[in-house]
Amino acid sequence: MPKIDAATVAEHRANQEDALLGAARELLLSKGRGAVTPAAVGAAAGLARSSVYKYFRSGEEILERIVGNAFADWAAVVREAVDAVDGADRRVAAYVRTSLALAGSGAHRVAVLGGGVPRDEGARERIARAHRMLAEPLREALAERGDPDPALTADLIDGAIGRAIDRLDAGADFRHVRRLTMAFVERAVGIDSQLREN
Repeated sequence: MPKIDAATVAEHRANQEDALLGAARELLLSKGRGAVTPAAVGAAAGLARSSVYKYFRSGEEILERIVGNAFADWAAVVREAVDAVDGADRRVAAYVRTSLALAGSGAHRVAVLGGGVPRDEGARERIARAHRMLAEPLREALAERGDPDPALTADLIDGAIGRAIDRLDAGADFRHVRRLTMAFVERAVGIDSQLREN
């Protein structure tokens, strides 16, 4: 019988799964999507490939899981930042500012590198749902402002943030990109420029 390094079997399984996901995340960041195979992930976590299959059916499933976790972590940080301020204009500004700060820190790299188009329809729907969840605080703030189409406006703002992230990934200066992106959103939505933090 294998050695259990936890108080319960369930806790042991959770610890092993976390170790595998952590190893997969490091492989993805250091070597790219193709490096995330059950054998490589198992070796990086100190487990046999056969042990990996007790937790995940394939490398694709591992990638989907770490990308999903990255989206969930990002969404939690943005939600906390948006909920911490009062007033719809401040919430819109907090959404943009926090999204850019996360991108500037490299927090989006897991989702970018591990993304791609999943082959499984269920996986595609889960990723689409995660994308929608990310922008929920923005849609809520826009609706509170009386925006006639909060979903479309949120998509347009996210498009601007996406292009800003592309510039950051290409090596552009973070403070310059943040300043211009915040100013663009302020003009587009009509929020008070004094709500921007420099």
